[in-house]
Amino acid sequence: MDTRRTHRRTRIGRTRTGATLLAAALLATACSAGGASTPAGAAEAAGATEAAESYLAALSQATPAALTPYYEQKLSWRDCGVPGFQCATMKAPLDYAKPAEGDVRLAVARKKATGPGKRLGSLLVNPGGPGGSAIGYLQQYAGIGYPQKVRAQYDMVAVDPRGVARSEPIECLDGREMDAYTRTDVTPDDEREAGELVGAYKEFAEGCGADAPKLLRHVSTVEAARDMDVLRAVLGDEKLTYVGASYGTFLGATYAGLFPDRAGRLVLDGAMDPSLPARRLNLEQTAGFETAFQSFAKDCVRQPDCPLGGKGTTPGRVGKNLKAFFDDLDAEPIPTGDADGRKLTESLAITGVIAAMYDEGAWQRLRESLTSAMKENDGAGLLVLSDGYYERESDGGYSNLMFANAAVNCLDLPAAFSSPDEVRDALPEFEKASPVFGEGLAWSSLNCAYWPVKPTGEPHRIEAAGANPIVVVGTTRDPATPYRWAEALAGQLSSGRLLTYEGDGHTAYGRGSTCIDSAINAYLLRGTPPVDGKRCS
Repeated sequence: MDTRRTHRRTRIGRTRTGATLLAAALLATACSAGGASTPAGAAEAAGATEAAESYLAALSQATPAALTPYYEQKLSWRDCGVPGFQCATMKAPLDYAKPAEGDVRLAVARKKATGPGKRLGSLLVNPGGPGGSAIGYLQQYAGIGYPQKVRAQYDMVAVDPRGVARSEPIECLDGREMDAYTRTDVTPDDEREAGELVGAYKEFAEGCGADAPKLLRHVSTVEAARDMDVLRAVLGDEKLTYVGASYGTFLGATYAGLFPDRAGRLVLDGAMDPSLPARRLNLEQTAGFETAFQSFAKDCVRQPDCPLGGKGTTPGRVGKNLKAFFDDLDAEPIPTGDADGRKLTESLAITGVIAAMYDEGAWQRLRESLTSAMKENDGAGLLVLSDGYYERESDGGYSNLMFANAAVNCLDLPAAFSSPDEVRDALPEFEKASPVFGEGLAWSSLNCAYWPVKPTGEPHRIEAAGANPIVVVGTTRDPATPYRWAEALAGQLSSGRLLTYEGDGHTAYGRGSTCIDSAINAYLLRGTPPVDGKRCS
């Protein structure tokens, strides 16, 4: 799935399973090294792979001679075509272990500090995914929507990670192929349907492998974090100041683990737990979506237009009513009025509902879309929600979000499942975690089994010993990055400070809590971190 958000900024984060058909991908991993210890949050689920006992090891503070040309390069800034923003291209080694074997070109953008006040350096932002465009996020939200005092004192900066958006994007399927892929049944009823799902995963993976056979081996989170350190040096900053959301928290924590002495003011909002294996991550995210759905259900039945039940209807019954609607679509998709003739299938409807779980501000739209679909046989509203999740364009093309999402996730962690039989064995625990979404999210966790490149990462703890205070933000009813992950990451980091938002939706900064925003702003502007354990509502 993924870990992004759908409110007023660009979407955030997918989680681990990668370019899933409905959304089951968890964001996760990086390479690890060194010492053994029992990680927090070990995989206690029956049959789950044990969580790692390794740690992400810090790199040497000395820059290797072979990397000096990258660290000393000069960026040539130019107009972006977006007022107030400048763009440049930065080179990084495709393979940090073999820098002589070629470069990858990374797109960078900035909006210079507007003043007044002392310039504090650069503030790098990342919206998550993996696969979300950091430059799009900067230009559409962070560079114009972050607090004025923050933008006044920082150059706002973004780099699209390797393989993402403007940075040598990975492409796997064309628009028509993606349309077919997103319609594929993710709740197979028999061997034939399971075979069709496996075939879709294989076709997707083969397309990615054919498009970028070399780059596909070098889009890991560790490599993206190392790219950020090159950018830090090129920008002239002694330490990295960073705000990462969703998967961006894993990227930021990885940076801190690799370069603890260069970690400045880091804010990790909607945190990942890097110590968990893919299956456990997917299972816990499935439970997270159920938590969010329960909150939606309680709100829905209080509204006069809820199509899933009236006042007094229990969340459990609301879920059963929605699942029955999904089953009806599985048997007979409904019209949408789409220009390309697409109908609303079960898989597209599930994705549309999941998309609305990222932000409680989308709940009214979800009620209206469900009403149209369930009572008027019109699936247009849910199709729009699903298309937004997949970043389908009006011309029928897709951004590369889903492609990059799979590429990073499948490289970062060993696959959650290796065969359909393993998924079937796990269905009871996934359906227990979420009666509504569990089946689909379990099957969506199978995609990395067919990836053309072997994973280079594994679960691990990140301590970042010696780093400045790192603010880890968790939302108690976050669907995509469950609150327990924020607790786990803050506990792993030697300087972690847990900041809690008691509320709904994915991530917390800039979502309306004055308490959260004030705490983060004070840290970014004055270097004063919140007290560990601070709670806001």
